[in-house]
Amino acid sequence: MNTPLYVSPPPTVPLPDQTPVTREIVDLLRQLLTVQQEQVSLFKAQHANQDSGSRWRSFLARWEDEFPQIAASCREALPILERAYLSLIRDLTERLNTQEGDNLDNEFVLGEFLDRYGIRLSQIGNILGQLAPLAEIAPVDSTPPA
Repeated sequence: MNTPLYVSPPPTVPLPDQTPVTREIVDLLRQLLTVQQEQVSLFKAQHANQDSGSRWRSFLARWEDEFPQIAASCREALPILERAYLSLIRDLTERLNTQEGDNLDNEFVLGEFLDRYGIRLSQIGNILGQLAPLAEIAPVDSTPPA
């Protein structure tokens, strides 16, 4: 059995007459609210401009027909590159920690060290910097074509 529930409206309370000070406060509060609304819209616009993910998404959307599933392929390849990058960093730090730091004062040893680690580390880091944004925007459930 459903009986309608009747709720009486709240009694109307007469507002006190507004004094000039009260009107001024109300006006100031309205101005504050307007400024805060403008700030929120500016923060939203700033956030949209700084969202690099949307730029990468639009970039991939332009080339979706020619390069389908490229973001998913990047997501799959990224752990392999990260492992290689971290392995190279581990080798570099082990070499430096097991040898005395004075060995790098020798120009030949420093050149060999930079040839072995510097270029490789820089290049893998650069590749990671290029693939990571693409991998981040890839849908989690997508898989690259076989």
